[in-house]
Amino acid sequence: MTGRSQVINVTKMRGNLRETTEDSVAIEEPLEIRLGYEDAGKRRTRSVSITMRTPGDDEDLATGFLFTESIIRSPDDIAIIKPCDGDNTLRMELEDGVDVDLDRLQRHFYTSSSCGVCGKASLDALRATGLEPLPAIPAQFSRDVLVDTPGRLRAMQETFAKTGGLHAAAAFGSDGELLVVREDIGRHNAVDKVIGALFRAARLPARDLGLMVSGRASFELMQKAAVAGMPLLAAVSAPSSLAVELAREFNVTLVGFLRGDTFNVYAGEERIAE
Repeated sequence: MTGRSQVINVTKMRGNLRETTEDSVAIEEPLEIRLGYEDAGKRRTRSVSITMRTPGDDEDLATGFLFTESIIRSPDDIAIIKPCDGDNTLRMELEDGVDVDLDRLQRHFYTSSSCGVCGKASLDALRATGLEPLPAIPAQFSRDVLVDTPGRLRAMQETFAKTGGLHAAAAFGSDGELLVVREDIGRHNAVDKVIGALFRAARLPARDLGLMVSGRASFELMQKAAVAGMPLLAAVSAPSSLAVELAREFNVTLVGFLRGDTFNVYAGEERIAE
């Protein structure tokens, strides 16, 4: 096992031929996120999430998750982040006096588009966090930058090149520069890692950056982009209906089917410059 991939023996079939060879697979392991915080003058610790992820950038992952779930609001909220009890548990200690509303984490359990909860409930939960539509801002992204970004992202996916089994996400500027690139076996984890890195660098809200994802644009990815203040979400595959509804309500530009020199714009067309 090396890095984020593992070499295993497999049997490869080609017609009537059978051979044993080596193949690389993406590593998938659980990560438990524990939160330490002050409550009524006492320090408390609570396990707030267990997610299956590709090891690496775990601090970014935990930070991005807790920020997009509205548990932390500023890098100053964090006292320390450290691994504990082995490689698959991460503890984030918050500073004394940080107001923690763990009821907001209940929303995490139904934002996944695979869970079957109705769109109205998901949108109502997001509105309850106080999220406002993004203002009309001068940030624009040219057609050339958009069509070049998937290829540049793919070129930086080191583990995907070995395994073909990881998603990627990137924050990019209007000049096409990829500022943060992260990989993970889960789409939402890759995005949390990007947003967590921006958060820790005090770059949020990122109102001058776009978010590129290597798969489809689902509700949970759109809500993470909106919470991070990112004015554009671009995906190489299809958006969901709820992602489109969310993009239009919160004034986020949504680009889908970004392949080759073509793409569809589902919301916020004014931010796409010729």
